[in-house]
Amino acid sequence: MNTSRLRGFVAVLFINTSRLRGFVAALFVCMSGSVLAATQLVPVLTDLSSPTAVTNAGDGSQRLFVVEQAGDILVRQPQSFTTTVFLDIRGKVMAGGERGLLGLAFHPDYSTNGRFFVYYTRAGDGAIVISEYRVSPKPDVADASERILLTIPHPTNANHNGGILAFGPDRFLYIGVGDGGSANDPPDNAQNIDTLLGKILRIDVDHADAVAGTPYAVPADNPFAKGAGRDEIFAYGFRNPWRFSFDRVTGVQWVGDVGQNAREEVDMPIVRGGNYGWRVYEGFACTGNDLTLCDPSKYRLPIFDYDHSGGRCSVTGGYVYRGAQDTLPGGTYVYGDYCSGEIFAWDGTTQSLLLRTPLNISSFGEDEQGELYVVGLGGTVSRLAAASCTYAISPVRETFPKDGGAASVAVATAPECAWTAQSDAPWISITGGAAGVGSGTVNYTVEPYAGKAKTRSATITVAGQSLVVRQTRLRPLIRR
Repeated sequence: MNTSRLRGFVAVLFINTSRLRGFVAALFVCMSGSVLAATQLVPVLTDLSSPTAVTNAGDGSQRLFVVEQAGDILVRQPQSFTTTVFLDIRGKVMAGGERGLLGLAFHPDYSTNGRFFVYYTRAGDGAIVISEYRVSPKPDVADASERILLTIPHPTNANHNGGILAFGPDRFLYIGVGDGGSANDPPDNAQNIDTLLGKILRIDVDHADAVAGTPYAVPADNPFAKGAGRDEIFAYGFRNPWRFSFDRVTGVQWVGDVGQNAREEVDMPIVRGGNYGWRVYEGFACTGNDLTLCDPSKYRLPIFDYDHSGGRCSVTGGYVYRGAQDTLPGGTYVYGDYCSGEIFAWDGTTQSLLLRTPLNISSFGEDEQGELYVVGLGGTVSRLAAASCTYAISPVRETFPKDGGAASVAVATAPECAWTAQSDAPWISITGGAAGVGSGTVNYTVEPYAGKAKTRSATITVAGQSLVVRQTRLRPLIRR
């Protein structure tokens, strides 16, 4: 994948929830402000070729299906560390950069009808193609016969192809399409309801439309089905939706939308006819592309956005965790950053760093039990799992003179283990390292002491361990 489209993340976020019923108007959250149970990545598959997605068929087989950018779909049997080829369409696919075989979705009735759908960029002209295939009489091999449902011209630019499709709880197929590329969407595709670029589409793949001559039908309640605009559009104003998913409990759709040069965003819920702002807005910020249109009341602003600091470059949308293994609290939204390899969680009030990894995170996936998987473009699929953590700190006690001072404490633990530091006294301030993942250092200061008692003491709790801090008005013979 081409990292030119991938943009960053920030340590401090503002969440706008004024558009969500039952939520407070605004929530302030910090990346380092909350730490969830420790997690780790358990390797599932390695030596893959530029994997772009992983999913399940929902047929009770417990198999995983891996999409490779060049045009292969691989199938992995339960507990296996190897794959076999399920479908090979490399001859049809233009791959490289942001192009390739990008998405896969199985029909809700796949166990009985064998239908599945793919999203790829076409060899020759780079057009976006949505096609239907079926499984062969052999359950681990697809029939190579293709039925093209929809072709979307993608001229001029190779980037911003989108590449995600998934069935919603309404059994319609949702398709995430990029704005057509370049910078700042020069043709203004995302705001143009007469083009399919820069949109979330929704189609009915169980019926054809004889009048329109399409092998799919348009749901009657699509926002532009009975008037101006393309019938297939469900929502618009997206730059490059890079992975979306539906919460398997609530049905709410979450979209990670890659920004331009300043902001990234996660959008939810995605509502019928909603305008999510691009190219007028990038996150909560007016881009300056169309200054006279910068009225936030006319758009559905993101649930949160973030700027390009900290070495992060682009959001990769993920999933709401609903697994049975209690890896995370149910309802936690998990997503990542492509360049930094960081995996994050958002619980509705707080955003947290779960893991730092060396991966270029191209996608997340979900198995039939709701456990989550992380796809590394370098060739891996790993499962997100709970980790057992032990911690050690040094020193465990410290003595200061009456004038106070500054010191630090070292934390030793495994790379996947998270921790926090907190003082129980107002005269001790944590100045750095209040939270972390893996080994690290906590810095703190002690204020001058003018009390009548000869000594005072307090505790800093670091990774569940106690550092006892003692301060005396007498000159200590030795510290510690």
